[in-house]
Amino acid sequence: MIALMLIVAVWPLARSIWFSFTDTNINDIASSEFVGWENYFGEYGLFFNPHEDGGFWASDWGTSVRNTFSFAIVSVILETLTGLGVALLLNQEFKGRAWVRTAVLVPWAIPTIVSAKMWGWMLNDQFGVINAYLISWGLISQKIAWTADPTYALWAVVLVDVWKTTPFMALLILAALQTVPKDCYEAAHVDGVHPLRVFWKITLPLIRQPLLVAIVFRLLDSLRVFDLIYVMTANSSSTISMSGFVRREMVEYGNMGFGAAASTSLFLIIFLTAIVFLRVARVKLSQDNP
Repeated sequence: MIALMLIVAVWPLARSIWFSFTDTNINDIASSEFVGWENYFGEYGLFFNPHEDGGFWASDWGTSVRNTFSFAIVSVILETLTGLGVALLLNQEFKGRAWVRTAVLVPWAIPTIVSAKMWGWMLNDQFGVINAYLISWGLISQKIAWTADPTYALWAVVLVDVWKTTPFMALLILAALQTVPKDCYEAAHVDGVHPLRVFWKITLPLIRQPLLVAIVFRLLDSLRVFDLIYVMTANSSSTISMSGFVRREMVEYGNMGFGAAASTSLFLIIFLTAIVFLRVARVKLSQDNP
């Protein structure tokens, strides 16, 4: 098992980190040279480029970082809130609950590429049904290029991701709700406690740790988003993610060294984000449960 992990995980990661300190180009790998931190902090590096007007955030890498975190934060918040609502509904006893649970999982079961293509057609500015319905309802006066206009493109992708991934959050939260002792609810019902107070004082505290785990999983997954953005918006400059930036540098431009530096930075950003989030969550839990 250790040998297998070294082959499929450690060696590729180490190789990528090594490439990030070189000027390797895919068209001439043999002549690559060691350049140290040049790809990171050099004159044309990821984190320092004086030739870009507006500083780091105006660069392509800075734009991809901003887009990725905007996408991740907004989508995870919406998916958590929506998934919590769906899970609370599915946790109730009603006729046909098994069928509803199955139906809710359909968006999550559809492959991401298929979902992206389907929504890309529906959001098309010429023949998409979304514009047709909005115009017929009088909500808009003219067709909108949802996936081409920089004003709407990223948020259109966020909404599609929320539609697809909410079932995942709902499933994890529902599993946590199933572990809450029913005695707590029965005692609250006997005492006449308001349902909202039951949620804040009983349900939420008892599912807080599983909920945080679900949020961490989803946050880490959203920070490395690529396929949804690439298919729906063709990886345009207004929506490009960090993974999309890595792919563009390595595949389209052939800059293996610079792309590897971006890939390593992406790994470190995700790793540090997870540590900070878990540390903050741990402190919050310790304060709530002294």
